[in-house]
Formats: sequence, C-alpha cells, structure tokens
Amino acid sequence: MALPELEPGVLPPGAERLRAEVRAFLAAAEFEPRCDAWLTGADPGFSRELGARGWLGMTLPAEYGGRARTALERFVVVEELLAAGAPVGAHWIADRQMGPSLLANGTDGQKREFLPAIARGECFFAIGMSEPGAGSDLASVRTRAEHADGGWRLTGTKVWTSGAHLAHAIVVLARSAPGGPRHEGRHEGLSQFVVRLPGDGVTIRPILGLSGEHHFNEVVFDGAPAELLGREGDGWRQVTAELAHERSGPERFLSTFALVRLVCSLAPGVASGRLVGRLWALRQASLAVAGALAAGRSPDLEAAVVKDLGTRFEREVIDVAREQLAVEPDPASPDLAARLLAQAVVQAPGFTLRGGTNEILRGIVARGLGVR
Repeated sequence: MALPELEPGVLPPGAERLRAEVRAFLAAAEFEPRCDAWLTGADPGFSRELGARGWLGMTLPAEYGGRARTALERFVVVEELLAAGAPVGAHWIADRQMGPSLLANGTDGQKREFLPAIARGECFFAIGMSEPGAGSDLASVRTRAEHADGGWRLTGTKVWTSGAHLAHAIVVLARSAPGGPRHEGRHEGLSQFVVRLPGDGVTIRPILGLSGEHHFNEVVFDGAPAELLGREGDGWRQVTAELAHERSGPERFLSTFALVRLVCSLAPGVASGRLVGRLWALRQASLAVAGALAAGRSPDLEAAVVKDLGTRFEREVIDVAREQLAVEPDPASPDLAARLLAQAVVQAPGFTLRGGTNEILRGIVARGLGVR
C-alpha cells in the first residue's frame, strides 16, 4: 500500500488579516502565557470573549450559530492562541471536536441546543473515552449503555476526563451491544452518548496532576440518563473521525511554544535553530491535515503521524530548554523561564498519553499501510 499523500496546506486569502486581528486582541488581553494552556488554562470569561468575536465554532454553519469559515481559517486563530499561551482550556474540546461531531451526527434538536452555545463560548464539553485498565485501547471499554424509559442509561467509569468539572455535557463511548468474537470485532457494538452535567447518576471526582492542579477527573456513571449521539453501533467510526481533529491540530506541537520562544530569545544558536526547523515542518504537516479536513476528507493516518511526531518534539523542547537556559524548573519562581520550564516538565508525562500513546498511533499507521 502506498504512503498517504496530502496536498500542501495553503492558507486562504485574508488569513494574515485575520491573524493580525487575533494578535492585536491577544496583545491587549490580560493573562500570563503558560505551557499546555489548552489543557490547564481554563478561563470561561476568556472563552466567552472569543465567542463574541466569532472565533469559536468558526466552521459551523450560520444556522447553528457558527461563522461558516474554513478549517484553515480556524487553524490561523488556533495557532495564534496557542502560540500566546492563552487560557483556552474551558472551550477547547467543545470547539475542537465535539462541535464537528454534533454537526455530523447529532439530531436537529441536539444541534440547536448545543452548537450555538458552543459558538458563544457558553457550553463546554468533556470526552468520556479512557477507562481504568484500558489505556489507549478504546475497543476494550466496559461502560455499558442499556435501554431504559424510552432512552438510555449508562453504567461505568471514565478516567483522565479533562475539564469534566467545568463541562455542561460529556460525550461518552459505551458498549451498547456485545462485540464480535475476534479482535477486530471488538469495534462492533459501540455507541456514543451525550450526558448533561451535572446530572443524576453522575459523580465527578478530581484527579490532581503532578503540580497539584485540577484539570483531570474520574467520572462515574451509575444509571445516568443519556441520549444517543449518531447511530447505534456506529460509535467506533464516529470516534475515529473525531480523533482526526484531536490528533492533528497545532496543540500537538505548540503546547510548549512559550518555552520555545524563550529558548530562542535567550539562547539563540544551533539547538534553538533545530527546534524552529522541526516546528516549521510539523506546522506544515498539521496545516496539510487541516486542508484535508476542509476538503471533507478524514485523514486518520496522517493525523496519527502528526500527533506522534508532535509528542516527540514537545519532549525535545524540554531537553533543549534544560540544556540552554540557566534556570531550574520552579513553578513559584519570579523568573518566567523557570515557571514555564516547570509547567512543561510536570505536563510532559501526559504528552504521549493524551490522544493515544505513540505505540498505539504507530499501530494505526502500520495497519493503514497494510504492514500489520
């Protein structure tokens, strides 16, 4: 099987004008840049301000509160927000993947309820995928969905659920029917469900990170009422399409950009130049995936490659910063470089886990190329 090919991503006319607008807004906004801001930097007020400017739900149709702009225009806004280390964590999952998923799979009622609120920055989503003991193997989920009272009820546990304590709803992957007997058959019988938060039968417990910050959660469903999202048994296909949005975006190589910027300004040289070169290559690959999404394709393999390479780049940023900056990581230091390095170090263990471990991603690529 031939290697996947993507057309180079080309930004649309007006992209630089849009970029200038976002930069001017960010220059006037009050926040401290931080690493991994799309995960740890949640500010609902900031999210609402972005919504008021039309920078959330950008690709959604106008009838659902969106701006009907392209994935490439959204790319411009997103990379500027990430490069600035802006506090975008509250709306991130809703805007990045649940909006497109609801548009593609939701009922008209679900679309009209959630999409305009997502575009306004007033509705945040969490994702219920990972489970205790399952790791990155989504096909092994044990959360059960059963028919009840004309709808569905969920029973099970999800972990590492980012932002569930802030979310107004969560989309849950659950087993609605037995899977097939073979390994590939485990993908059968999976469906996605929308659960409103807070809600009956749902318990959200904080999971603190290494820094003591709270952005992860354990979410327990004990007969929680749920609505089917999409078609019953189509959960695996829907999740795979969502992961193309999750794995390929610029957050996969810009999570530590605030640190990259400091390294380049404080210690210019071969090491920082190498980082910039790799960063540019990753940006071009991510931009190409955004172009494929804008054209209506689902570049699953290419997204997996971007995520794998981006994870390794993020770790390299930390190594170079340790070598080149004469600071020790310290989250309480008055030195911004020491604070940013500390933020990157404590978040680094999660880089390879979120969105799928490198080993899982390489397995996806291998299967797609027919060598596994």
